[in-house]
This record gives sequence, structure tokens and C-alpha cells, in this order.
Amino acid sequence: MRFESNKNWQTYHIHIEGLVQGVGFRPFVYRLAREFQWKGWVENRNDGVHIRLNGTTEKIADFLQQLERDKPATATIYRVKHDKIPYESFSDFQIVKSENSSNAVTQVSPDMAVCEACLYDMENQEHRKNYPFINCTHCGPRFSIIKDLPYDRPVTTMHPFTMCETCASEYTRVQDRRFHAQPIACNSCGPHYQLEIDRKIITDLKDILVILSQGVDSGKIFAIKGLGGYHLICDAKNQEAVNRLREIKHREAKPFAIMAASVADLQEIAILQDAEISVLTSWQRPIVLLKYTGGLSDAVVNELHTVGVLLPYMPFHYQLFKALKTRFVVLTSGNISDEPIVIDDAKARVVFAGSTDGLLTYNREIYNRVDDSVCKVENDQRMVLRRSRGFAPQPLMLDFDTEGIFASGSELVNSFCIGKGNQAIMSQYIGDLKNLETLDFYEETYRRFKRLFKFKPQLIVTDLHPDYSATNFGKKLAEKYQVPIIEVQHHHAHVASVMVEHKLDEPVIGISWDGIGLGTDGIGWGAEFMLADLNQFERCYYFENIPLPGGDKAAKEPWRMALAYLYKTYGKRGFEKDLPLFGDIEFKKIQIIAQLLNYGFNTPQVSSAGRLFDAVAALLGNCYENRFQAEAPMRLESLVDQKEQGAYPFKVVNRQISWQPMIEELVADKTSGVENPIIAAKFHNSLVNCIETVCEKIRDEKQLHKVILSGGTFQNSILLKKGCHELKKRGFEVYVAQNIPVNDQGLALGQLAIAAKRRQLGII
Repeated sequence: MRFESNKNWQTYHIHIEGLVQGVGFRPFVYRLAREFQWKGWVENRNDGVHIRLNGTTEKIADFLQQLERDKPATATIYRVKHDKIPYESFSDFQIVKSENSSNAVTQVSPDMAVCEACLYDMENQEHRKNYPFINCTHCGPRFSIIKDLPYDRPVTTMHPFTMCETCASEYTRVQDRRFHAQPIACNSCGPHYQLEIDRKIITDLKDILVILSQGVDSGKIFAIKGLGGYHLICDAKNQEAVNRLREIKHREAKPFAIMAASVADLQEIAILQDAEISVLTSWQRPIVLLKYTGGLSDAVVNELHTVGVLLPYMPFHYQLFKALKTRFVVLTSGNISDEPIVIDDAKARVVFAGSTDGLLTYNREIYNRVDDSVCKVENDQRMVLRRSRGFAPQPLMLDFDTEGIFASGSELVNSFCIGKGNQAIMSQYIGDLKNLETLDFYEETYRRFKRLFKFKPQLIVTDLHPDYSATNFGKKLAEKYQVPIIEVQHHHAHVASVMVEHKLDEPVIGISWDGIGLGTDGIGWGAEFMLADLNQFERCYYFENIPLPGGDKAAKEPWRMALAYLYKTYGKRGFEKDLPLFGDIEFKKIQIIAQLLNYGFNTPQVSSAGRLFDAVAALLGNCYENRFQAEAPMRLESLVDQKEQGAYPFKVVNRQISWQPMIEELVADKTSGVENPIIAAKFHNSLVNCIETVCEKIRDEKQLHKVILSGGTFQNSILLKKGCHELKKRGFEVYVAQNIPVNDQGLALGQLAIAAKRRQLGII
């Protein structure tokens, strides 16, 4: 192209912050600059993309507008700053070598599902025909393979693979879709699969697909290496195979996610709305919870009314479904029980070789472990429930300084969060820190984030609970670096995480319902109505305290909570009620709990929405044991008759919400033969009525009308949908988590925001 000279040219320096590395942004800028016939350069640095060019004052606004309007689909621009600088002379427009120039960092791209253009190339491009690792600047692995910034091939796990001449030519040709695509490869020079089966190693891809597809179709189970870790796969319609998979994973009851060949196939087993299809087919390709209509093995969903589904996102997934007869496979994380997903090939052989029918691996390292993300759609809006592949580690941009703040997060479904500039960078999903292997993963991920994002701790923030592993890790960091440490109440952090997502920095009505988090009075909280801002909170209303028989064991055995509510409501007479649990639970066990309640021994007091759900599920005979987290509440939600509009009473005394009137009527319904779906519906409606009533009380007292719904209980679709509807009908503005999990995974973001606000106010 011939560049026109112009005596009116000025030199501009443009700095772009956001998700602009690993998404084809520099080639896009190059093409745009050449379209304008401007000279200069574009460069990746660790604080973003920098552009220096000669252009006219009249056209610079048009250039910046097109920069934002026409950016690559997977790019996110947070801020564009441009300055006129002293004139420089350039001969053409170039992409220059990346530079690491400061402690600031740009965003790291999450892993992206394979794009349609690459799927076409996999069928038609000679050197990539049937190549299962095909990718370009718009798709493929990113976070899972990156070790350092700026994002270039030498600091990824693609470094060992030397490009062939053809790939090198594409990599250096600006007009090519694979220009500077760091994972670029083909059949000649890239990673390859191998199948280890029956003491043989199969390397021919055609043979691998035949053996794997025939095996799955005949009921076999395989461990296969995915993008961010290993998966276990079997036919989702084969009852025997799914039951065997449960034995391998030591996973008695928790539902499995399934992968379907296409959206059209999903119509066979689930009801899909347009918004759900949009999330399913997005480049993030998360698991999406859909309304289940049947057709899979009963052991997949285990009597729940939803099923988690995802679509193919790796080239190999598409190849496999072409070979398979079944259109649905269980695709579950390759781990045992609550351990982290396996990423190491040698460990995979140890863990899975004796229990599965074969191991499919490949010779590129997974550096950063990332599980599949989980979403659902409520009120036509995507809600992220587990934030990992496709989302992490993309930051949230805040309106205040977060530099150097480390928020350690929760004990269960953990993520931590670090502050960099005005960014809150959440880790991928970590898991349950009570598991030693998961705690090791947590500490390893912190070390990697510290290096990747050039993070230096200046302030540590943890939960109030002294026994959390995350709290203890935070204390060790504070001691090591001799920096301040603060503690933030669990439910205040829940409310704050939703506030910062919606850029609220003012007093709000914060509702936070979950299992249990330590309160400022030393009692377990979990059913909070608070007046809150990003600095402090006031506990306004809460569920009355209830004994927790046997302590933490009550969270595993909901029948204990049923007895606690019966005792609270009726005293000893509660154990004489004609309820299913008295026939289903061993009499001796009931006697022991009755004695604990009677004498007040080992019965700490708690105020918890989660434990109320447990109690009602057990009173209905629906669930006596939580074999996985929140099983009883999930089963109770699945029971609900959506047509039922009735509700049970409750009372508010001295700012405590008593459910004793509800328990009385609920027990009367159950003993008189009212069906469980009706009772479950009336229970949910009662909670919605409680939300409305108490919010109106707080509005009258505090003149507030903005309401935050937070905490794991609001993963319940019925409660969330009806609660939002009724509050809005009464003139409230309602805010819920969308891009940050409403459960404990989002806790660290709230912790970080509160710490940042207190530091800004000079309180720390």
C-alpha cells in the first residue's frame, strides 16, 4: 500500500486497556491504520496495547471510533487514552515486538471455543485437514497455556513446538487470520493425541476416533485430556456406564453435566429459550442449566428438574461427535470426589488407568488448571454460577484503587481475588479448601497470579472465621510481607460483591441468604437483611436463631434441622408428630438428637436460610442427607408446583423473623395428606413474602429503595425470579449477581471492594 504524506500530520500515542491481547487486536489495528493510510506502529506491552502513529487531527476521532466499534468479537476495551506528542517520522505501519515495560498488566485472555472459520479450515485447509488443535487469533487456548506476560509464544506451553514454514508464513503475514496467533500449529508441527488402551498406544487420529467412539457407544468410559484438565466421558443414555462412572468418581448423587452434539439435539432432552441458546453458543461455551424433559439415563440428573449441558468447544469434540452414534455424552471433570481436576499426564495414568477403559492424552502441557464454567439464565440475563474456563482471569474494572489488595475468599467453592490498579482479578474456580489437594492448588495459583500479574501484597483481607484455610493463608501472607490485615464479615462481602459489579457505592438494602458464615457476635449467620455500603453494615432483620444439633454435622444431615425446628416450635411434643422422618430415621438417632436439644448440648445457635431449606426438605421426607452441597434445597426446589399461589405465615418480633407459624401450618398440611409439591410451593412463596415485607419495613425506616439479593440461596430460580418480580412491583430497584457468582466463589470480590473502600477512606 502507498502511504500518502500530509504536511498536517500529527503524531499521536494511543494506549488501550482491556482484553486486547491474544484476541487478534494488533492485526486489527494494523489493518485499520493501513485503511486510513497512516504510518506508525502497534505494540503489546504488559499494561495493554500501545499505538503510535501519524494522522490528521480531523481523522483521529474517526479512527478511535472505529477502533472501539469494529474491534474483534472477543476483545473488551475498558479505556482508550490518546495524546498528541512531538512529531516522529515513520516509513510505514508496523507491528513491533512486545515489550515488558512496567509493573502494570494488561488483561489475560480466557480460553476460547473453536470458531466457525477454524472448523471450516479443519475440513478444507490441506495442512490442517482433520487437525484437532486448529486455532487462530479468534479462538483456542489462552489462559490454560500462558506462563507470563506479554502474551507471546515463548511464554506459553506452545514454546516446545517449532513452527513449520507454512505456519511461520501465516504467523508473520498480517493479512492472515493466524497472524501472531501464539498457539498456531498444523499436522506437521503441532501437538498430537495418543490413546493408551489395552497396553497399546494408538497415535493415528482416525484409529483413535474409531476406537473411542465405538467404546463410548458400547458403554465404555474414557479419561480424555481437555483444554483445562482431564474429563471422564461415557454415553449419557447408558445407565450401567453412568452408574459405573459414579463409582469411579466416588460421586454418589451429584448430577453430571452432559455434552450434546448440537442445539438441535438438545431439543430432545430439554426446553431451550433464545437467551439460553445464546449463552450455550457463546465463545465462552459454559455449562448451562436447562429445564430437563427426560431422555437420558436416570443416573445423570438423579431426579432433579434441571440438567447441565454444554456444546463442543474443542476441535476434537466436533470430530468425536461425527464418529459417535450417541448424541449425548457425560463430560465430567476428571477428578476423584472433591479433588481438583487432573492436569498432569503422569498423574492421570495413576488415577484413571485402572478404573477407566482408556486414556486419551496429548503432548502439550496444561499450565493453568480451569474447570468448565457453569451458567444459567434468569429473566433473560446470564448468571455465572461457576466462573472458570472462558471467564477467568478476565478482571472486573472498579472505580477505585485496588493495588496490592489480596482477598483470600471463602472455605467452600473458593476463588481468591487480587487488586491491580483499578482492576479486581479473580482466580479461576478453586473448590473446597478443606481438601488438602485443593489447598495446594489454591496456593500454587496464588504464586502464579503473583508472577503473571506482577502482584505485590500491600493489604490482606480475609473472612471473620478463624478456622478457614483461606483465612490462615491470608494471615501467613500478612506476616511474611509485614502488611496490614483486616477481616470482613461474610454476608457483608456477599452484598458488596453484587454492589461493585453494578457500580453501586451508596447505602443499600442488602439481603444475603446462604448456609452459614460467622457473624460479628460469634454466632453463625445466614439469613440477613442489612443496611450496607462498601465500608460498613448494620444488621437490620434476620431469621431467629435455631439450634444446630451436632454442629457442622447438621449441614450434612437435614433431618437434624427438622428436629430442631420441631423442638423450637412444639418443644418435646414435636417428636410425636406423624411425619415420615420418624419412620425413616433410626429411632436411636432421633433419641440422641432429642437429648441434645433438650439439654442444649453441642447445639450452637445459627440463623440460616440454608438450614431452613434443609429442615423443610426433611419434614417432607424428601431429603435426609446432603450427599453433595445444597442437595436438600435443590430437591425441594425441584418439587415445587408452580401453579400454587398459597403461602405460610411468619412473624417479625424484635427484628427477628420467626418461622414457627409456618412450621405449624406446614406440619398440619403434611399430616393431613397435602401433596409435597403444594407444600414446597407454599414454602417458597412464604420466603418471597418475607422478602417483600421486610424490605418495605427497611424502606420505611431508612428511606432506601435499592435492594441487593446475594448469597448461595439465590441460586434458587423460583426464589430469585419471584423475589425480583414482587420487589420491582413494589417500586424497588433490584440488583443480582450476573458476571460474578452469587455463591461463595464471589465472596473474595466483595472482600476486596470493602478493603479498598476502607483504605480510600483512610480507615486502614
